[in-house]
Amino acid sequence: MPRFAMGLRYDGSAFEGWQTQPHRNTVQDTVQAAIAKIAGHDVTVYCAGRTDTGVHARQQLVHFDTEAVRPVSAWVRGVNNFLPSSVAVTGVKPIDPAFHARFSAFARTYRYYFYSSPVEDPFRPFMTWVHYPLNLEAMRKASQCLIGTHDFSAFRASQCQAKSPVKTLDRVELVDLGESCYLEVHGNAFLHHMVRNMVGALMEVGLGRESEDWVQEVLASRDRSKAAKTWPARGLTLWEVHYPSHFEVSELFDVRFVEA
Repeated sequence: MPRFAMGLRYDGSAFEGWQTQPHRNTVQDTVQAAIAKIAGHDVTVYCAGRTDTGVHARQQLVHFDTEAVRPVSAWVRGVNNFLPSSVAVTGVKPIDPAFHARFSAFARTYRYYFYSSPVEDPFRPFMTWVHYPLNLEAMRKASQCLIGTHDFSAFRASQCQAKSPVKTLDRVELVDLGESCYLEVHGNAFLHHMVRNMVGALMEVGLGRESEDWVQEVLASRDRSKAAKTWPARGLTLWEVHYPSHFEVSELFDVRFVEA
């Protein structure tokens, strides 16, 4: 059966995560229902990374199989017509049946946005608010111990279903934008709540509650109870998913006005 790759972006605030649930209030259920309207039959959509409740995606890539013959405009504008404004298809293309949205990806990039201010700003809905000043340099230094291949059990949610807690992070970068900041994390794969738990640990350092070396101690302990709380989902975005270049899927996120 022919396979299609689809680019998505969404505001996850109102959804209870990506993965299908009986109540249907998930991104997967919403997208599958919209595609089915165009395909004329039920479809199953597979994603690059299953985002949690309240987590957003700037570049989420999915694939689905269908024998329905439709123009690209139907798979993009047609499906978008049946989606809420919080979800958008950015592009669709036929793809090699060997391609898999999850297993063909070799890396993922997440960003966690936050800002420090005496009062909360309602114009920053995708960022987490920190009421107190932060020592960003201390946070930056503390974060570097997370780079490399480690057992990340100390930053793993109890309900995580991953077979192994060992993951590889190639880059952990704290970027100061002036009025806000973000932590960008690039790695081969991630555990449930892993980024949000790492942010929680770094915040303890930034707030002066723990030393820069404490994050290394937590990592080495492999004990979730030694770490900090899980930080809110609203600041986290699946920023980019990386695939071998021959699949040519990056074009699915180019939303400039071009001829189909």
